Amino acid sequence: MKLSARNQLAGKVTKVDVGQITAKVVLDVGGGNTIAAIISKEAVEELGLAAGDEATAIIKATEVMVAK
Repeated sequence: MKLSARNQLAGKVTKVDVGQITAKVVLDVGGGNTIAAIISKEAVEELGLAAGDEATAIIKATEVMVAK
């Protein structure tokens, strides 16, 4: 599959917390870094995501904001 998104981080799924509608998926992308994504429960089921799986975080956003 080819994508226009250039921000792709390959990693290993370390945790999948499934709720009633959404799920939090955590990827270890190396170098002590992790990235978490909130996706639908249905997507987790369709992809068959589980801890230990290889996966890629694909980031397509115009802005990221963090505040404290």
